Amino acid sequence: MNQLIPLEEALETILAGITPACQTERLEVTQALGRVLAEPFIATMDSPPYTNSAMDGFALRVSDSGGELQVSQRIAAGQVPEPLAFGTAARIFTGAQLPDGADTVVMQEECEVEGDRVRVPLRREVGDNVRLRGHEIKAGELLLEAGERLGPPALGLLASQGLATVLCAKQPRVALLQSGDELVEPGSANLPAGAIYNSNRSLLEGLVQQAGGQVVGVWHLADTFDATSEALRQAVDAADVVITTGGVSVGEEDHVKPAITALGELHLWRLALKPGKPFAFGRIAGKPIIGLPGNPSSVLVTFSLLARPILLALQGARDLAPFSLWLTAGFERRGGLRAEYLRGSIVSEGGVSKVYPVANQSSGALYAATQSDVLIVAPVGQDIAEGDAVEIIPLKSLF
Repeated sequence: MNQLIPLEEALETILAGITPACQTERLEVTQALGRVLAEPFIATMDSPPYTNSAMDGFALRVSDSGGELQVSQRIAAGQVPEPLAFGTAARIFTGAQLPDGADTVVMQEECEVEGDRVRVPLRREVGDNVRLRGHEIKAGELLLEAGERLGPPALGLLASQGLATVLCAKQPRVALLQSGDELVEPGSANLPAGAIYNSNRSLLEGLVQQAGGQVVGVWHLADTFDATSEALRQAVDAADVVITTGGVSVGEEDHVKPAITALGELHLWRLALKPGKPFAFGRIAGKPIIGLPGNPSSVLVTFSLLARPILLALQGARDLAPFSLWLTAGFERRGGLRAEYLRGSIVSEGGVSKVYPVANQSSGALYAATQSDVLIVAPVGQDIAEGDAVEIIPLKSLF
């Protein structure tokens, strides 16, 4: 298991063994942001539910346009109109139901009103400024598939169909194990010599939440095999997924990989990936154990590319791969032995968007990620010349 594993091969191996948990819960629509829909959503009604006006104006028959008409009624949104009398117009407001008999709406700016009469210009097209019943959605139409992650537009769509609750996949319970005797929790006024503040906990808790997981416990591991093994046992009992940071390399103080092997199975280790080479994946008691490197930028990259798809797959989500697109490179780079994911920024130059790596690409540099817009994909062995099209992953699509 010493050969470096390509990212795509590792991800295929991991996801092949992930089965959605199939546990569901019903939530208020207003509380379901970011959750995964557990069943298809079929429209129960037409939208709009009745033919209505697209703007403020006058509803009439096209055949009656081009002259002066009596205003026979006033229709506001929410009112049920009377049928339109022949040779008359109805004052109507945006969203109000079109009266039977009317076939067009003339916007108020085009009309001349005197008392209870209105002069309207000649119209030849039926349906101007009219939204027909069901023109957007027909009852019985599939609107959202199971596995859809619910964003604000989807929540609004559910509400527009009268739904107050929605069936969602339950959130995977995630345990975080962090190794490193040098770690000190933020809030301590005095940082001992040789120590660093624990940034990975805050980073990871945010990433897990954005991927739909629920952190149920955090263990800070002493750098010993026995402490690591005991913490892994406890975490497996408490959670559906265990994510570790640090301790997966080859140093004498790295005990996570041996502990996974002793308690369960280690399926893969060491990726052809930069940053993130010492990634590990295994199972204990059938539960996924995700071993991330310890450096913060490595955590960000390996979580986004590997742990995030695992958490989404456990929820039955449809789209597991991160969103990507292509932009023009504003830089040159020689291809390396590992696929590299560079933190980068987008700059507009002469109306052309170009992407550049930020200066500090250290795996320990977290500030660089806050100054970045994207991850730039630099494939194995592939040189990048200025002006080439390069694949990028917008960071905002990941969290």
